[in-house]
Amino acid sequence: MSASIRPTAVAGMFYSAQAAPLLDQVQHFLEQTKLRRQTRPPKAIIVPHAGYIYSGAIAANAYALLRPLRDRIRRVVLLGPVHHVPVRGLAAPSVAAFASPLGTVPLDQAALASLADLRQVVVDDRCHAREHSLEVHLPFLQSVLEDFKLVPLVVGDASAADVAEVLDRLWGGDETLIVVSSDLSHYLAYPVAQRMDATTAQDVLDLRIDISHEQACGATPMNGLLLAARHHGLRPALLDLRNSGDTAGDKSCVVGYAAFALYEDKPRAH
Repeated sequence: MSASIRPTAVAGMFYSAQAAPLLDQVQHFLEQTKLRRQTRPPKAIIVPHAGYIYSGAIAANAYALLRPLRDRIRRVVLLGPVHHVPVRGLAAPSVAAFASPLGTVPLDQAALASLADLRQVVVDDRCHAREHSLEVHLPFLQSVLEDFKLVPLVVGDASAADVAEVLDRLWGGDETLIVVSSDLSHYLAYPVAQRMDATTAQDVLDLRIDISHEQACGATPMNGLLLAARHHGLRPALLDLRNSGDTAGDKSCVVGYAAFALYEDKPRAH
């Protein structure tokens, strides 16, 4: 296992490369969310991964729910689609940590090692080198959590069952949070995108596991999470649904974004 650190690939493009303005931006997004009464912690969230001016405000609605869990969550399983280097299955990195302008995040080596016998999991740093779908979430996680380790996996050609099997292996208890990174529709006219994204949001709420890549670029990890949610008794809640035409883009051609939280169907007895 390499002792190296994966450097940032999109700092200065998708979000600020400087710690102070980045922290200010993230805190602003978190403070602008509609605060909800925190009755119980989410086990998983689905959040978008575009540049912060486009999707940061949407993602913040899910991340704001994690602030009361600052001292509880110790491991974050982070899955997102691969955009640059194709891979069969799910790719883990060989590095020891991921860099962020807010500091480095150590990887959970024991958790990654526990996946070594799964045929669908490979180690491939090429898939991670330029990938933004995981990286953009680190500053949010670092802002709302205190001391956690990361299990970063990019998802390529895999089935929902392949992804669910990995999630089952990593499920853990209250100390483990699952984050799935995905945008929704891409480059449609505003009203067309609204209709498609509303359908996709309902598919998530219905725990459908046949969401297409036209509906969501991260359809594969989303479908895997939703399959695991069926097995583990999680229920999704829609937190926000907008697109780039609502935030910082032209309405003639937009990208859709949503934030979801997935909760245990019944509160645990203590």
